[in-house]
Amino acid sequence: MPDHGSLDVEAIRSHFAFPARGRVVTNNAASTQPPRELVSLLGDLVPEYENVHRGQSRASRTTTARFEAAYDTIAAFIHAPSRRGIVICRNTTEANNAVMHMLMTELRDGDNVVATLLEHNSNYVPWYGLCREILPRFGVRVEYRLARFDPASGELDLDHLAQLVDARTKLVCCTGASNFLGTRTPLPVIREVARHSGYPQPDGSRGSFLLVDGAQLVPSTHVDVQALDVDFLSFSFHKLLAPFGVGVLYGRERLLEAARPFLYGGDMIAEGRVTPERVDYNALPWKFAAGTPNVLGTILSAQAIRLLVDLALNPDRHRYFGRERALVQAEVREAMARIGAHGRRLTRRALDGLARIDRLRVYGPADERRRTALVAFNVEGWNPMDLAEALDAFGIEARAGCHCATLAHHALGLTPPVSCRLSFYLYNTEDEVDRATSAVAAVVRGLSPSPRWARATARLRPAPAAGRSSGRWRWRRGRGWCHGAHEGQPHGGQVNHVPEPEPDDGRPARGSV
Repeated sequence: MPDHGSLDVEAIRSHFAFPARGRVVTNNAASTQPPRELVSLLGDLVPEYENVHRGQSRASRTTTARFEAAYDTIAAFIHAPSRRGIVICRNTTEANNAVMHMLMTELRDGDNVVATLLEHNSNYVPWYGLCREILPRFGVRVEYRLARFDPASGELDLDHLAQLVDARTKLVCCTGASNFLGTRTPLPVIREVARHSGYPQPDGSRGSFLLVDGAQLVPSTHVDVQALDVDFLSFSFHKLLAPFGVGVLYGRERLLEAARPFLYGGDMIAEGRVTPERVDYNALPWKFAAGTPNVLGTILSAQAIRLLVDLALNPDRHRYFGRERALVQAEVREAMARIGAHGRRLTRRALDGLARIDRLRVYGPADERRRTALVAFNVEGWNPMDLAEALDAFGIEARAGCHCATLAHHALGLTPPVSCRLSFYLYNTEDEVDRATSAVAAVVRGLSPSPRWARATARLRPAPAAGRSSGRWRWRRGRGWCHGAHEGQPHGGQVNHVPEPEPDDGRPARGSV
């Protein structure tokens, strides 16, 4: 077992298929890789698969028990009081929209909602739509306000946030960590600002509700919703080793009890209590589970949590995965502390490596302790999209775009609002970070991949059909690495030629890395 506080990364990597393909996976802030155990588990579940809460067969009872137990695992992972506070959604976006729909009829003329310029679009656009497009149709005027951040450090401007929150602030929406700048926000301070707003809530309490978008925070941090005292927390499992299609909204039980459902239909109603005059809703958490849910995805997502804890503590032994043992908070805390510490080491190494590249600007806090394991940057004279595609020729899977953090890109004056990003998780190594930063340096210097890289990446990248536009870097015999719309018509009328490599005789080719 590794020393206390560290991860056995090589042992962890043996649980995944991607290392054998030679992939350098550095787009983990978008989605993580699934372990082999989850892929196998899916096959094991299928023979006994049945719908949940909708059958009397043994298969239905078995699947229902597994499905409901998944809620208990998820609740334990974030230290929620019980499964009653867990709402299963498709993703973080749907979870944030669920809060918007829950609060829609509670907002009064003259109220406001406060968010920040650090937000992912999924925690800003719903409030924009509510305030600008939905409520005005009913004659209700609600304002949304956006707190600034320091463009130099990437830190949230807490003084500005406090100025925006007042006695008419129904809700404060804040990311736990920016998926562009990496900035970790001081949630306890924000909680206090919201608590002391004085806003009169329908249940007689005073203070603004707090919604934390935890999509980038939860995968590498022990999030205790009771200690943080949040009203709502959203996150997604595709950033926690699980397949796509499952997200979570945690809500205080008393708030979920009082809230109106945001989806209506089967299973969210009390059994047999639907009449022409009255409909009664189901008990929590099923009140917010309208229609047939993503049964297998939910079960796999809960097992992903269990496997994540196992991999962090001892990747050679399954203590939680596939077992009924309840998660122990101390072990969850230790596991997430190890993942977080590993991410900080990788981030520091990436920051140091990128700092040696001329004309490159990194965004966000300089201190790795103030950020999650991602680094976004731009290079003067380079389109970030072209940079990311060039990195792919070196086998580095970066991402370029606005990362759905369009507000922050605009706040920094980036035109277009785009950056290139590397992001890491528990299975990444320091060597991979070095390879990624070296590849960035090589691309900026105009160097080409070595012959070995060229052949390896060509095998991983099937050529597009003739005449089809790809807009990506591709190997063309006799022409080298080319970036173009298709072979006969380069994108934008320009082809970036890299000389065809010499035969691989064990010596590095000139102008290669």
